[in-house]
Amino acid sequence: MPKFDTRVQELRYRVLKEVAKHIYNDDLVKYFYDIPKTIIPGPKPSMRCCIYKERAIVQERIKVVLNASTKNKENVIKVIDIACDECPLGGYIVTDACRGCIAHRCSESCPKKAISFTNDLTAVIDKSNCINCGLCAKACPYSAIENRIRPCERICKNKCISPDPLTNAAKINDEKCIHCGSCVYMCPFGAIVDESYIIDVINILKSSDKKVAIVAPSIGGNFTEFGVKKVISALKELGFDMVIEAALGADIVAEHESKELVETGKLTSSCCPSFTSFIEKNYPTLKDKISNSLSPMATIAKKIKEKEPTSKVIFIGPCTAKKYEIKDERVSKYVDSCLTFEELQALFDAREIDISSLEESDFNLSGSYFGRGFAKCGGLTSAVKQSLEEENIDFEVNGVVCSGIKEIKAALNDMKNNKGNTNFIEGMMCDGGCIGGPCNLTHEIKNKIFLDKYANTANKSIKGTIKNEEGK
Repeated sequence: MPKFDTRVQELRYRVLKEVAKHIYNDDLVKYFYDIPKTIIPGPKPSMRCCIYKERAIVQERIKVVLNASTKNKENVIKVIDIACDECPLGGYIVTDACRGCIAHRCSESCPKKAISFTNDLTAVIDKSNCINCGLCAKACPYSAIENRIRPCERICKNKCISPDPLTNAAKINDEKCIHCGSCVYMCPFGAIVDESYIIDVINILKSSDKKVAIVAPSIGGNFTEFGVKKVISALKELGFDMVIEAALGADIVAEHESKELVETGKLTSSCCPSFTSFIEKNYPTLKDKISNSLSPMATIAKKIKEKEPTSKVIFIGPCTAKKYEIKDERVSKYVDSCLTFEELQALFDAREIDISSLEESDFNLSGSYFGRGFAKCGGLTSAVKQSLEEENIDFEVNGVVCSGIKEIKAALNDMKNNKGNTNFIEGMMCDGGCIGGPCNLTHEIKNKIFLDKYANTANKSIKGTIKNEEGK
């Protein structure tokens, strides 16, 4: 069994592996109802109240895979209602730290008079009247009142998750969702899932078309027990004719954005689709500051399609937002489908590919040290500065590097209000950048070390790398 952070990731992997195996064998319809029994053999449950519920949830997971489509603009983040029934609704509660004091500051501060006291003088909150304003928690001298928020609501980057009024299951506001996938990784019960296009990918791999894999720079922090070069060989074993680094697209984007910054004088990056979506939905006055560059994925895919229009291009990375990005009309004509590293692991194992036994291979097209650095927060800004230096353009980049919602909001607020002298914002919605993306196999500190080692093996010149790869 591959190593994952949580059993939720492991369950996702096992479902995808079984689905992939039967798609390859062309017998998914025949074994559709048997897959849950394969994954949950019983007789005793291991995760839920009973094996029947566990199997029912697995069945729903399979349905999400079967119904996934790149052809519509539906949200790629879904909620499996029957899996979302174990978390308390949350809100403010009185803990056992309550001392039953006589000041009653909590009660006096409550605008809805939702707090009363038991016979032993302990405070009680009437949830039917409580509006979760938090004034009671601020007033309590013992910090005995806590706000218990569901993990998905707490982690949501754009505050678009709330309980469904009918089922109490998590409900996603699709108009606000930026597809970052933080809720997918954080949900302790795996009730929130991302669409999987693994069936489309398998059908492409089984076709006679030329198949091209574009691999995200964060590959350097994944499959670390094998090394990137063996993973390239494994991808060719799957059926890819070419394996290309998205880092080369990152180099091209760095060149473009550096010149665009000089021309416009103020710019925000366009590489993270969740970041650009967050700006569009929350800072509409800054939309014109978003770079008009395509993302590194789309940039290199465009180059491939211009040379070979009939080829099929599949992006592989740690990101759920990419699954929504490929539905965008600017991108869909260049990228045919998308896989996460979790899904890629499931494909390798469904095909019984032993990565450790393979010879090492090189990318057909490679990126520079700076292009590979896009996987970590700060990498894009370094690349923009490097590109300006290589082009001998005298321009001072006053950049702000931010990852995670708190840093992003602060940077965008300053730009919106013309505070400071910032002229470039590099925004990465996942903490630490793509190496912190929800669908990396693991999220360990050592992954960043492996990523740095991987980046250091590449060419240190952006311009030189692009020139070297152009003729291939």
